[in-house]
Amino acid sequence: MTREQARKAAEELVSRMTVEEKAGQLRFDAGPVERLGVPAYNWWNEALHGVARGGTATVFPQAIGMAAMFDDEFLEEIADAISTEARARYNVISAEGDRDIYHGLTMWSPNLNIFRDPRWGRGHETYGEDPYLTSQLGKAFVRGLQGNGGTLKTAACAKHFAVHSGPEALRHKFNAEASSKDMTETYLPAFRALVREAGVESVMGAYNRTNGEPCCASTALMKILREDWGFEGHFVSDCWAIRDFHENHKVTSKPTESAAMALKAGCDLNCGCTYQHLMEAYEEGLISEEDITRSAVRVFTTRFLLGTLGDEGSEYDTIPYETVECEEHQRMAYLAAIKSCVLLKNNGILPLDPDRCGTIGVIGPNANNRSSLIGNYHGVPSRYVTVLEGIQDITKGTNRVFYSQGCDLCRKCVEPLAQPDDRIAEAVAVAKRSDTVILVLGLDETLEGEEGDTGNSYNSGDKEDLLLPASQRRLLQKVLEVGKPTVVILMAGSSIDIREAEKKTDAILLSWYPGALGGRAVADLLFGKESPSGKLPVTFYHNEALGEMPDFTDYSMTGRTYRYYQGVPLYPFGYGLTYGKCSIRDLRVEDGTAYVKVSNDGEVETDEVIELYLHDEGSQYAPPNPILCGFRRIRLRAGDEREFSLAVDPDAFTVVDDQGARIPGSGKWKLFAGFGAPDKRTEELTGSKPVSIAMTR
Repeated sequence: MTREQARKAAEELVSRMTVEEKAGQLRFDAGPVERLGVPAYNWWNEALHGVARGGTATVFPQAIGMAAMFDDEFLEEIADAISTEARARYNVISAEGDRDIYHGLTMWSPNLNIFRDPRWGRGHETYGEDPYLTSQLGKAFVRGLQGNGGTLKTAACAKHFAVHSGPEALRHKFNAEASSKDMTETYLPAFRALVREAGVESVMGAYNRTNGEPCCASTALMKILREDWGFEGHFVSDCWAIRDFHENHKVTSKPTESAAMALKAGCDLNCGCTYQHLMEAYEEGLISEEDITRSAVRVFTTRFLLGTLGDEGSEYDTIPYETVECEEHQRMAYLAAIKSCVLLKNNGILPLDPDRCGTIGVIGPNANNRSSLIGNYHGVPSRYVTVLEGIQDITKGTNRVFYSQGCDLCRKCVEPLAQPDDRIAEAVAVAKRSDTVILVLGLDETLEGEEGDTGNSYNSGDKEDLLLPASQRRLLQKVLEVGKPTVVILMAGSSIDIREAEKKTDAILLSWYPGALGGRAVADLLFGKESPSGKLPVTFYHNEALGEMPDFTDYSMTGRTYRYYQGVPLYPFGYGLTYGKCSIRDLRVEDGTAYVKVSNDGEVETDEVIELYLHDEGSQYAPPNPILCGFRRIRLRAGDEREFSLAVDPDAFTVVDDQGARIPGSGKWKLFAGFGAPDKRTEELTGSKPVSIAMTR
């Protein structure tokens, strides 16, 4: 069914509804219209890294981990697997008459917000700090979710439109002020790409105001979305965001005014309770029947596109429940974890040899923590494999494995009646009796997440600083004092200042939140069954860098992210080591395509990521540092040399002026090709420089 056919079907159906029936369909928990054969439908479902919150599902690595794969083709396959499970679940659950929350086909994913400040608790839901990377991965995810059939497989949602990345504690009353340049250059590109290039079916507004207007009723943002970009889908509010209009933003005085303001601005669907007052607003003359009808047609157009109304049905109606957590999807989740892990340091200790590493001590609060596998907005896996379990499995019959929790994730003691650091003595004892120590540190969704969604000791989901919790810093110090060869596994979704580990440990592997089977992937990487190949989609800063950046509430990009940061990071954007040894031999460009010759000089087949960066050598409007303009994940056999083609982002040859206009660049550029960003810190960490060429137009 085409959009035009779906729209006409929606218009015909809505024309037979009363005003009250139409208004009732603009709530996320839309009731049935039995006389017209319209079943109830709950619009709220999540699919950030697997079907979330509704029951059993494959849990892939958290979004920030999947971004670290730098692999848009595989991400599209993952999103297709997620939509398969969503359809399978919908088919059997709706057949049982269950139309509750988290069981529908409208998936409120992906999160396209730019991870501009490393303190933001929801940053691990995003694809990182770069607009181009976010755009490419977001498009792939939408294509995978929505499919290419006659109907939508599921309906994706680009959120949170448009300037939204903390602080979480202020989001219900905060006004994010962004310059025209930052809007065009940083905050809007991914949304534009998903609307114009991927055909995303819905867009969700943010809680905050942007430049004075609530995002869910912003005339400026709606004009950009509908008029400038030609968006034809439906717009949904974030949950209970419209209630903030009168309770927190104080732009209205009561619920009817808030409902009217949102609806007239173009917010079609309300996640929350304020659209319960639509009929009151109608009776008070604040909105017209035409306003209600317009939005009703939009939401029913989506339902027809999903094939859930009418007699035709959908080609996806026969997807069986057996696809949920099937072997193929579990294999994909494992492979995603392998591809997403980032090797930050290795002095040669990795990969471990079971025959040589002797007794292994696995220590740390995340070693056996299931929560650190799954991030937030997750489904329910039928099986978990923690890092400890993965190591125990791979070394079974070969090595003795000792284990100590070592400390609580953030509290002073593990047991409530114990003295502080009640597990450190045990951890030290384990370290002393081990030949090799694997120290598993980091965070989980209770320490970084969404306001109201966490029970953390920090600020409503945001981090206070970039340090590990004090309990873990004390554990790290005591274990390092033992002096054994030590590998740190960092499980987190954001920048962590682990300079102590960088200075004193033998290796550091960042696993993010690697999914339900992530412990198996981590173990296979540690022992060389696979090679790490992930790259950082965010900059890892020293904690002191927070003092150099604008305030958390300042949305200026000055001094933020790899494009504008002028300091020396702990680990740069795009950085990640492998066990292999690839090198770039040549770079040339023809007709907007870069051709990069790569050789594998090592002894094993290796995965790598070619990264292209472009720097405008003359424009006053260009970011000070080279910007990502292309990437491609590759695999080369030992001894092979091949030339790979990469599309170069045409927007990289433009700049954005202070009025927010995208204009041609200076005409003089430098293009870099490497396995990381072209900066001194990357060269220091990798021991290699990128290949570069000058370009003119």
